[in-house]
Amino acid sequence: MSDVIIQGTTTAHGHDAHGGHHGHEHHEQHFITKYIFSQDHKVIGKQFLITGIIWAIIGALMSVFFRLQLGFPNETFPIMEKFLGEWAKGGKLNPEFYYALVTMHGTILVFFVLTAGLSGTFANLLIPLQIGARDMASPFMNMLSYWFFFISSVFMFVSLFIQTGPASGGWTTYPPLSALKEASMGSGLGMDLWLISMALFVVSSLLGGLNYISTILNMRTKGMTMTRMPLTIWALFFTAVLGVLSFPVLFSGFVLLIFDRNFGTSFYLSEIFIGGKALPHIGGSAILYQHLFWFLGHPEVYIIMLPGMGMASEVLSNHSRKPIFGYTAMILSLIGITVLAFVVWAHHMFVTGMSPFLGSIFVLLTLLIAVPSAVKVFNWLTTMWKGNIRFTVPMMFAIGFVSLFISGGLTGLFLGNSALDIHLHDTYFVVAHFHIVMGVSAFFGMFAGIYHWFPKMFGRFMNNTLGYIHFFITLAGAYLIFWPMHYEGIAGMPRRYYDYSAWESFKNFESLNSFISIAAILVFFAQLIFVVNFFVSIFRGRKVMVQNPWGSPTLEWTTPINPGHGNWEGDIPEVYRWPYDYKDDGNGNDFIPQTTPLKADEHDGGH
Repeated sequence: MSDVIIQGTTTAHGHDAHGGHHGHEHHEQHFITKYIFSQDHKVIGKQFLITGIIWAIIGALMSVFFRLQLGFPNETFPIMEKFLGEWAKGGKLNPEFYYALVTMHGTILVFFVLTAGLSGTFANLLIPLQIGARDMASPFMNMLSYWFFFISSVFMFVSLFIQTGPASGGWTTYPPLSALKEASMGSGLGMDLWLISMALFVVSSLLGGLNYISTILNMRTKGMTMTRMPLTIWALFFTAVLGVLSFPVLFSGFVLLIFDRNFGTSFYLSEIFIGGKALPHIGGSAILYQHLFWFLGHPEVYIIMLPGMGMASEVLSNHSRKPIFGYTAMILSLIGITVLAFVVWAHHMFVTGMSPFLGSIFVLLTLLIAVPSAVKVFNWLTTMWKGNIRFTVPMMFAIGFVSLFISGGLTGLFLGNSALDIHLHDTYFVVAHFHIVMGVSAFFGMFAGIYHWFPKMFGRFMNNTLGYIHFFITLAGAYLIFWPMHYEGIAGMPRRYYDYSAWESFKNFESLNSFISIAAILVFFAQLIFVVNFFVSIFRGRKVMVQNPWGSPTLEWTTPINPGHGNWEGDIPEVYRWPYDYKDDGNGNDFIPQTTPLKADEHDGGH
């Protein structure tokens, strides 16, 4: 445990170890122990966030390059050669490298940005602060979770620079393409590095997830019952549960793939011919890999979505100046999503030759998961209804999150139908659906969280004007990029093709593809506005002068403006009420902090 936690002390509140007085470090902390190998959850959260931002820029830049190819297949772009060298000779993207870009873009955004960058940042920052703990259950294990992620990042980054190029079997890395080294250039060393990187990433996620769960269950302050926890904490709790139960399955899938690639086994391979010559593999099944991958792959959607849902709930309630509508229903819907997330994975596999009867069961379960999601949407809208809404930057992004979640979620109803999915599978309709619901809306939840808790992270505000510009370009751009793709998908346009100009049937989408690519480039530059705003505001932003700038009842705003390691000076505050008490406190405030005792005639809103 960290040395700021005085073991065995007991405070007036009857806390033991984690409730002790904020002891001072026994030795002066140096830059390396304070910022590099830190065991302070707030610093680790910032490490996850900044690493995630760097990866987001790399992943988004990749999408710009392949969108240039898709939007303008007959043009050359000399700037591509500057960035990609041999892979874009004469400013024209190499077809082999196109697949590598698509693969790495998906891997980076799904895992490194929207899993590690989102959960790693906000679980670390918010869990101890909002439940009233000095730090995580195991600060050392917490530090390890970041460094495993960092080493995983190094392996993935190195794979971008090897001669045969990075992995290029799609972000799902289906065998046999990923299992046979001779299948393509991107199936060589790049794929091995990809698998090592992802195995390390799984270790990082498990170390983090176990820590988050044990902290929430064991280290809540006095009075902080489960029904007084903010919805952000509930969401991060179920995110961690999903990760801990499903990531090991993906890990096993990767280990078997490493065996097939390097040790002559045949878990996924059978009866394969290359150049007319039969390979010795027999008895394996590529479908087994799909089962193992999607058993994580679908909970992964909610590992990405749930933190955004929790933060949107917090931000919408706070900036509407209204208690969250249906607190208990929100928790029950999170439980429903968590349970159902484990039993819908095979809807990704409707076209694998699955029994139609089994398919119909997965259709039912897939459509069923829309119910708790709809409950959440209803509750967000009713929270805003007749609220005293403050259209701050975090509020705009939270509203954008709800908008994208609704529109992206509705297209999932089409794909959840096994008969329709036969036509729509592997078309641009799928790309449009999951980018809106899981990509862009998750980013909007993340941005809402960053703008809202930035004052707690750095003691300064981000620039509002740049925030509004970032919001409007990103929201409009997201719809302009992905909405037209639904029409291309319905017309049967397949995804992951390098050049559509050879097909008469897809030539008529040429101008639409160019339009999508221009929108994608504009949105990329809007994200650079955010990056500049973020890093400049850390050092030059307007300073936070009051302890609770948003007027929020939750515990994190009872700490000093720049809290040290240990969060509270003196005793940890005791909690008496639920986290959404937005009402007149009799002193001119429209909220009552969780630390205010209940009056004789008052009842706790969370019960």
